Amino acid sequence: MQADIHQVADGIHLVHGSNTNWVILTEGDAVTLVDTGYPGDRESVLASLSAVGSSPEAVAAVLVTHAHNDHIGSAEYLSHTYGTPVYAHEAEVPHARRDFLHQVTIGKVLQNAWRPGVVPWAVHALRSGGTAHVPVTEPRPFPGEGALDLPGRPVPVHTPGHTAGHCAFHVPDAGVVISGDGLVSGHPTSRTSGPQLLPTMFHRDLPGALSSLDAFEALSGDVLLPGHGPVHRGSVREAAQRARERAA
Repeated sequence: MQADIHQVADGIHLVHGSNTNWVILTEGDAVTLVDTGYPGDRESVLASLSAVGSSPEAVAAVLVTHAHNDHIGSAEYLSHTYGTPVYAHEAEVPHARRDFLHQVTIGKVLQNAWRPGVVPWAVHALRSGGTAHVPVTEPRPFPGEGALDLPGRPVPVHTPGHTAGHCAFHVPDAGVVISGDGLVSGHPTSRTSGPQLLPTMFHRDLPGALSSLDAFEALSGDVLLPGHGPVHRGSVREAAQRARERAA
């Protein structure tokens, strides 16, 4: 599958993979890669880097919003092959190592198989490596507070709930928020579009995910780049409020 690439601001691209997005932040030919899709998205990840004038060798770091298989599919490949450091929130580091796995179970998916879109999504997830064992061998916690010294200067924002260490990234100068799965604009198992939380079965801690909408409301920005769904243009604060209303 060829990745669908959208430039949303200078040096910022949202890439739609197979049901999951990743983000490329460029600075010259160097990039920061935020998430890496499913294991089956690897060729699309590499092609997307080439399409923005970069290469896997030029990836300064992989940043992980959270360590579900559809977001870390090529993280270990880049780390092992090119020596790329992989960073996550300290609470997500053991999850990325697969000291444990907090991901929707096959049993939970089967319980929800009657819901529209769940079966096609599940078939795609299985074919794309959604249940593969893809630990990151040496994930690293963020080195400090505030903006990271990486292309794009992203600022990590802890938004737990979907997973314990789920993290968004704020690019304040561009008015961009990379929201991972803490705030999305669509999903194959959702019957609505626009700002929303993922369906309940995907969250480790739904009350925590709802509480983390407070963090999104506090971020200045008018471009939301979610882990699933299209780019959302408009106040990020209002997007978080709308997601809260929909979840009520």
